[in-house]
Amino acid sequence: MIQTEFEFTLPKGYLDETENLHRKGVMRLAMAIDEIVPLRDPRVKSNPAYATVIILARVITKLGALEEVSPQVVEGFFACDLSYLQKFYRQINELEELNEAIAVSSAIESIESVAAS
Repeated sequence: MIQTEFEFTLPKGYLDETENLHRKGVMRLAMAIDEIVPLRDPRVKSNPAYATVIILARVITKLGALEEVSPQVVEGFFACDLSYLQKFYRQINELEELNEAIAVSSAIESIESVAAS
């Protein structure tokens, strides 16, 4: 059976409007439609880089206690978290260096566990 969902931990984390920090999440494999739909969006037509925001909002199925990951949530990510998620997306969808991505996420969790002790 193919793995379709992958856990991740953001380097910094997303701060919601009530200052709650959300770092752990789940990203699913992208389907063709996930990369096609953003091309129809007027925001992408005026700014092609915005496609990344829409794609990530579609494939991130869970982030902390948030009910939904919308494009507005992705817009609020710190730059290092956005970069991390772009790399993670490429790794899980192209299956290149997949073990490295999972190892990085696990290493971050291990460091947090040690720091919390």
